[in-house]
Amino acid sequence: MIRTTVPTSVRKGSAIVGIAGLFVLAGCSGTADAEPPADGGATADTGSSLSSGGDSTGDYADGTYTADGSYQTPETVEQISVTLTLADGVVTDVEVTGDPKAPETEQYQGQFIAGIADEVEGVALDELNVSRVAGSSLTSGGFNEAVASIKEQAAA
Repeated sequence: MIRTTVPTSVRKGSAIVGIAGLFVLAGCSGTADAEPPADGGATADTGSSLSSGGDSTGDYADGTYTADGSYQTPETVEQISVTLTLADGVVTDVEVTGDPKAPETEQYQGQFIAGIADEVEGVALDELNVSRVAGSSLTSGGFNEAVASIKEQAAA
């Protein structure tokens, strides 16, 4: 049997790279499933999630505001335009338009545009932080970027 000795620095370096790789892969994993609610676990899955933006509640001027947002797909950088109508700091109307560069993006933007109104109309502007709508998760990055710009525009 032939035995070779690997220097200690190489072994330590390999171990560190392996551990770093585990952390990177763990960061790419989805979130754990939430426990079922106490009402027996019957819930309706709307295909989206909203979470509080964590910002302090702001005062926003009523009106209609438009901003653009961009997001990275595996193929391209995509743009969407978001128009929100606000009344008393609450979204009363939303319109999203896109100009997809890739066929797959056209599908996902279409799903996002078709489902976004159900998720944000009637929600306070400070509570908007869309993570997924109708299976489209990347488009939400552009949407949230546009919402941040609209918050600045509407700040009273």
